[in-house]
Amino acid sequence: MDLSALASGLDTIWVVLTAAMILLMEGGFALLEAGFVRQKNAVSIIMKVFVDITFGALIFYFFGFGLMYGKDVSGLIGTSGFMMGGDLTHIKLSISNDTYWLFQCAFVIAVISIVSGAVAERINFHAYILYTVAMTGFIYPIAGHWVWSAGGWLGSLGMIDFAGSAVIHAMGGFSALAAAIFIGPRIGKFSDDGTPNIVPPSNLPLASVGAFVLWFGWFGFNSGSTLSATNSSIGHIAVTTMLAAAAGGATCILFTMLRYRKADPPMVINGSLAGLVGITAGCAFVSDGAAIFIGAVCGIAMVFATEFLESKRIDDPVGAFAVHGVSGSIGTLAVGLFAKPELAASVGQGYSGLFYGGGWSLLGVQALGLIIVAVWGFALTWIALKLIGRLAPVRVSRDEELVGLDVGIHGVPAYSQEHDFIELNKLKSR
Repeated sequence: MDLSALASGLDTIWVVLTAAMILLMEGGFALLEAGFVRQKNAVSIIMKVFVDITFGALIFYFFGFGLMYGKDVSGLIGTSGFMMGGDLTHIKLSISNDTYWLFQCAFVIAVISIVSGAVAERINFHAYILYTVAMTGFIYPIAGHWVWSAGGWLGSLGMIDFAGSAVIHAMGGFSALAAAIFIGPRIGKFSDDGTPNIVPPSNLPLASVGAFVLWFGWFGFNSGSTLSATNSSIGHIAVTTMLAAAAGGATCILFTMLRYRKADPPMVINGSLAGLVGITAGCAFVSDGAAIFIGAVCGIAMVFATEFLESKRIDDPVGAFAVHGVSGSIGTLAVGLFAKPELAASVGQGYSGLFYGGGWSLLGVQALGLIIVAVWGFALTWIALKLIGRLAPVRVSRDEELVGLDVGIHGVPAYSQEHDFIELNKLKSR
């Protein structure tokens, strides 16, 4: 066996394993969101995650991958690769197109899971399936094409988004914000005067385990984006990923102790996730110290973003926008400040941030790309939900929401109790 064939085999194993790590993050999303919502809506979270994986994978295979990575037209859209057919010769990697599709499929499933948390406890299941089709088949693939595909217009301008702070997290986070505003707050979340009421999470230990699973999967998310098992930057990427997550969580512990006089568990959980989101764009390009700084800033910004949404009567039960939208934005811009030329060279790039003599150009491109993908995600989500509303109610009925989506929509509680079946029978008799 020659060395090129051996390298290709190693790269294939690496990419498949990291894709599996990213897919395991869906278990993390399920545990995290089920722990953050009330007990009566835990099954609905699990069912939405299954929609993400099943419908998301199929739609991305049929349509999404082709629009995202197909042969480029004017830097805007792909036109081949539907069902993995047609001309894909422009994808020049050491791995097969099938292997590449699997890795990208794991990414698209993560995107829709971001939106899932923002509309938890009140979205109609039928409407969610239709929105999943829209996100995985069109909204995300088009934004991804602009940044990541050969010929995409934002990528051609020089935008850097190594593993997706902008394309996945900022775009997904602003989509989540649009969905949360569109569907409205949960019943009882806000008083008549706008004061937010506490809706206690059902199981914080479960949510914390979900965060740990996500943290584990993030090493596949970031390090796997090298698409090569022999890339010398893998170790550095893993270190910056770890440091940013630790900084985000540690900062939240200290900051909430100062602000609320006690460490706030949901904030600390989201603080670590915010650090992970923030480092995703620049994990291969920034130093260890910059990674710690980025994670810390994201952790604090997440707290303020959560408070801001509540002040505006926007209900985001799991903090999807604060974690993904805000931290993804910070991470995208941070590349324009902290990208080191020697680190960029290790992954075949030639970029320098403002603090390393690169001037303002990279920061400007990062800001432009961030604005474009954020507005795209917000606007297209709003339009999609408007159109879906003509086919099916976007929000569940008041009775279904009060009883809980587990019983009201899926007909089974997460934890079998006699009271739940009494309520189910009442609902069916109406």
